[in-house]
Amino acid sequence: MNDRLDFSQHIDENQRYFPEEYFELKTKIHEQLLETVDLSIIEDYSPTTLRAELKTLLQGILRDNGHSVPLNSLERERLIAEIQDEVLGLGPLEPFLQDPTVSDILVNTYRQIYVERFGKLELTEGRFKDDAHLMKIIDKIVSSVGRRVDESSPMVDARLADGSRVNAIIPPLAIDGPILSIRRFAVEAMEMNDLITSGSVSPEIAEILKGIVKSQLNVLISGGTGSGKTTLLNVISKYISGDERIVTIEDSAELQLQQEHVVRLETRPPNTEGRGEVTQRQLVINSLRMRPDRIIVGEVRGKESFDMLQAMNTGHDGSLTTIHANSPRDALMRLETMVAMANFEIPSDFLRRYISSALDVIIHVARMTDGTRKVVSVQEIVGMEGNVITLQEIFSFKQTHIDSDGWIRGNFIAHGIRPKFLERFEQAGVEIPGDLFAPGNYI
Repeated sequence: MNDRLDFSQHIDENQRYFPEEYFELKTKIHEQLLETVDLSIIEDYSPTTLRAELKTLLQGILRDNGHSVPLNSLERERLIAEIQDEVLGLGPLEPFLQDPTVSDILVNTYRQIYVERFGKLELTEGRFKDDAHLMKIIDKIVSSVGRRVDESSPMVDARLADGSRVNAIIPPLAIDGPILSIRRFAVEAMEMNDLITSGSVSPEIAEILKGIVKSQLNVLISGGTGSGKTTLLNVISKYISGDERIVTIEDSAELQLQQEHVVRLETRPPNTEGRGEVTQRQLVINSLRMRPDRIIVGEVRGKESFDMLQAMNTGHDGSLTTIHANSPRDALMRLETMVAMANFEIPSDFLRRYISSALDVIIHVARMTDGTRKVVSVQEIVGMEGNVITLQEIFSFKQTHIDSDGWIRGNFIAHGIRPKFLERFEQAGVEIPGDLFAPGNYI
């Protein structure tokens, strides 16, 4: 009778995880490793050297326990790799962090790990041993950036060394157990050609976006969660001149600006005593004293929206920011609402005029049902009609059909409007073909 523990044959197809015996075994081997080696010397070695040394030690431990650990060669390799990830990385998350096709990692309690690839969510075979195991990894992440998560502070935002954004929420707020979300960012920043190749923009619209940035127009990028707002902001920010001083302000640093003259600022949460918090609004106000040419706010979501508008209205042309909204018109309504909620007691008519004079262009992006991201609308703010901000749509994406493979097909269309900002293009030396804006022109 073969009593070998062939774990690869014991995956529950409904729950998609290895049997509990596997995790008990991994915990046992891990504990023996901790008794064998002094992990305080980790910083003295390169990751490659450490991984090789750990593999040698683990092979020795498995050999010494051969009578009680009947594993085949593939199972041994998997077990060794997972323990290496526990010691040097983030355990079960490590394979997904090393996979460049994974854009989001979503941990729904210790039992399930979902990932997003190419805009689609999929359930993986990865999982944690239990809630304590998941909490250990969450603590490892948040403590590395000087933050904490416990019952008194059960929600936390943090970031990994590669810039990926992390959100964790634990009991009692998370009823079923700790929840972890990781929004990943490409190690190599995307270029405009990448957006053109993926169909997010057309070459003609790409040229317009370049001109908008080079001619120092104030831009608001709107879109829903995961629509690619920050990605687009990163891409178009590369066309800011290298001799301009840029100040970036973010809740969690995500921007990947390539210029040399960049000052990066990040908010700070309150400490254990509830003190020491530094908000985006405070950073925006402070940035005005730092002699910026352009201010880039990763996302406006509160009181800082008014100060961002003030910056755009007081000589910091070419400033950029993003906002969560379902359409360009909704983006303007959200801006107005955020300022009103800050209790500035500004009359709505005056506030709308202030917004219309501060912003020049709204670029709306969306994630389509097939998982692709597209710039679906480019609109210019042209002033006021009565007490309503006037928008004119320059370009938009029109869906025509869904092909047999489930991909969305359509065209980028010009609406026959010659934008007023072409005067700024001429002043900045940006040349655009005159027939680009012909009505119904497919671009």
